[in-house]
Amino acid sequence: MIDYGNRIFKSISNTDNGEVSNETVFHYQQQQNIVHATYSGGDIVYGALVGTIDENSCLTFRYQHANTNNELRRGQCFSTPELLADGRIRLHEKWQWLDYEKTTGESMIEEVVHT
Repeated sequence: MIDYGNRIFKSISNTDNGEVSNETVFHYQQQQNIVHATYSGGDIVYGALVGTIDENSCLTFRYQHANTNNELRRGQCFSTPELLADGRIRLHEKWQWLDYEKTTGESMIEEVVHT
């Protein structure tokens, strides 16, 4: 099972109805089967997510954030990991807004190597 603790991810793609951009950075932590993260950048002023990890290292979580328009947004996401040749993780995400907008989308975030 993948340990998501102390990993940093950056968005590499998102559908047009999403607010996360290539300027958005996620800071992941893990405690047993619970994963949580904070994120910000681009149109996101501050965001947080919390979820669970399954036996295949897939993540199911809820997220919420405040954007630069002072709106509070929330949604749900299912992420499937891909291990890259260099050992980093790429997450393939299927998400849905759960606020006034009920649309769905797909995105990818990729681990950033930090020193």
